Amino acid sequence: MSSTPVSRTAVELATQPACWRRAAAHISFSPDPGERIAVTGCGTSWFMAQAYAALRESSGRGETDAFPSSEFPAGRRYDRVVAITRSGTTTEVLRVLDAVRGRIPTVAITADAATPVRDAADEAVVLDWADEQSVVQTRFATTALAYLRAGLGPGDDVTAAAADAEAALRAPLPAAAVEAEQWTFLGAGWTYGLAQEAALKMREAAGAWTEAYPAMEYRHGPIAVARPGRVVWAFGPMPEGLAEDVAGTGALLITGAGDPMADLVRVHRLAVAVAERRGLSPDAPRGLTRSVILAP
Repeated sequence: MSSTPVSRTAVELATQPACWRRAAAHISFSPDPGERIAVTGCGTSWFMAQAYAALRESSGRGETDAFPSSEFPAGRRYDRVVAITRSGTTTEVLRVLDAVRGRIPTVAITADAATPVRDAADEAVVLDWADEQSVVQTRFATTALAYLRAGLGPGDDVTAAAADAEAALRAPLPAAAVEAEQWTFLGAGWTYGLAQEAALKMREAAGAWTEAYPAMEYRHGPIAVARPGRVVWAFGPMPEGLAEDVAGTGALLITGAGDPMADLVRVHRLAVAVAERRGLSPDAPRGLTRSVILAP
């Protein structure tokens, strides 16, 4: 009996717990408390920037903003700019680093040292052991976030998150989630960035109809799309009364146990499962390339 080959994406996403542990053990970048930081990236990297910015600021370490590189306010004053770019070749990221060169110290977190970002940034953190062949990012993005989280100090336990991720890799996916026609992801604080990333993964890998919202905003209109055969997936604790509101729509509500970043691993698996159910290859997402490089 023939079986469907395991996708490269599925193989790479399964290595995330080990990558996170390695990231936590090799911290070389940790901004001083009180530094005013801007974090930037494109697509998935921007969502990881959002998550880190919210975590750092809520932990009292200092003002931290996140911007997509295409909308970066280069005229603002920061103590440091952190750029996240897996490929090290993304045009908008390189433009940001060039725009602040000589005025603001910069750090690039990348998977490939032999790329233009190494020279564009003042300092480079190279997570080459978390690089991946897949077009759709999974392990590099979460490893970059794990690295940044570990730099916040002992209050953020990346090792515990890795253990939760191992459990997320073993647990079966709800069949109704795989068979659904629409998925909405919710988060609050730092998990809103994870919710946006979850929605993006489903779009990229499976061409799925997905949305993402701050959890408290969901009742302000977006809940109208919820109905039987659709999914509402919440990262982290839900606001009071929201679970009951979702139940009233007939949609399937999924909540995570353990670290929210580990719950993102479940969505990575879901994206692969939905793609395969639709006869698509998660390794060959429609209309996407591994890096966006714009013409000069």
